[in-house]
Amino acid sequence: MQSGQSSAGPVGRGAKVRAAVHAATLAELVDKGYAALTVENVAQRAGVHKTTVYRRWKDRESLLVDALAEHMAMDIPVPDTGAIETDLGALARSLVQAFTGATGQAVLAAMFTGAAHLPEIAAARRHVFEDRLVRAEPVVTRAVERGELPADTDPAELLKTLAAPIYLRLLVTADPVDETTADLAVHVTLAAARAGALRAASRLPEQTTS
Repeated sequence: MQSGQSSAGPVGRGAKVRAAVHAATLAELVDKGYAALTVENVAQRAGVHKTTVYRRWKDRESLLVDALAEHMAMDIPVPDTGAIETDLGALARSLVQAFTGATGQAVLAAMFTGAAHLPEIAAARRHVFEDRLVRAEPVVTRAVERGELPADTDPAELLKTLAAPIYLRLLVTADPVDETTADLAVHVTLAAARAGALRAASRLPEQTTS
């Protein structure tokens, strides 16, 4: 692959180029879907030459993975309201808002249908969700420190429980997803956590057989 000439694109260099190309990738995904996504169209939309894109990403798959990972990592901020119920409510509502808009729907379609067969997408999906869990864990640890949750609550299990009913509706049942969905997820998650059902696996009670 040729290195190409230095681009004099209007978006500048470095971080600005990366941001512009990421934004263009998501915009193309929304407008045309994964099947019609091309590096050439992304470059044109971003205002750079395609060789500028190829210097940073070897193909459209690596470009898509990078854009999706960046979008997913930055799209939902981690709240610190001072109470676990409002923290989880903010997380759940942000998740709903992120995936019910046009961009969110296109991201889900790419990650779970259109490009789901690609090993790079599967790896990116795992990385993105693992990263999101790690970033949101302070919400749970702060609640434990405040005495709002049992001391042995597993942050990852709690956050998975919060997200599960939302993703079920988004990806499986196609039921409506709105703030009521988010509020119900919070209610169920807190009930389970306070009942001790979301403890670390090593501390869960052993099942007995009759």
